[in-house]
Amino acid sequence: MSRTDHRGTSPARLKSLAAARNREPILAVLEEVLPARARVLELASGSGEHGLHFASAMPGWQWQPSDVDSHSLASIEAWRATSGPDNLRASIRLDATGDWPDETFDAIVAINLIHISPWEVTEALMARAGEHLAAGGTLYLYGPYRREGRHTAPSNAAFDEDLRRRDARWGVRDLEAVVEAAMPHGLTLETVVEMPANNLSVVLRRQ
Repeated sequence: MSRTDHRGTSPARLKSLAAARNREPILAVLEEVLPARARVLELASGSGEHGLHFASAMPGWQWQPSDVDSHSLASIEAWRATSGPDNLRASIRLDATGDWPDETFDAIVAINLIHISPWEVTEALMARAGEHLAAGGTLYLYGPYRREGRHTAPSNAAFDEDLRRRDARWGVRDLEAVVEAAMPHGLTLETVVEMPANNLSVVLRRQ
């Protein structure tokens, strides 16, 4: 669940063990909920390996990676330069609570963002998704969640404690609170898919 980055063969390229483990299960869900041709904005792209994998697998997706961290942005560009397909766009610096590009997307993807950020980021994400998603567009969230006020596994409870020790503003969120934050912005819950390592894929749709 936690993300550990290591240097790849290029000094700028980061390798995420979590991305290597979860990219195929995530791709399987994305293929189910997104059309074959879609404009996709990814927030908190990290090492860039998710975007590289998804864009390579689905040439009809125009994949826009983004991050706020300079090392992550350098890694995204290094992966893109060496093995990125044409539909993997140049990365952009994007803070969910700041200014967003003046574009409309068919999907917004946020993997392991909700729990490793202050709650204000979730609120901003919902508001911006309501503005920047096309009608019928998808907001895809991945990570651990509490359900009905309870952790889904002891490992998630321990992870939550670790996150809150690192930053009191972080933590595993209640799924119901995330869905409630989305509703005022025209986003409704479509499906929840159980994923490996006690994570969830949460799919919201803009009505």
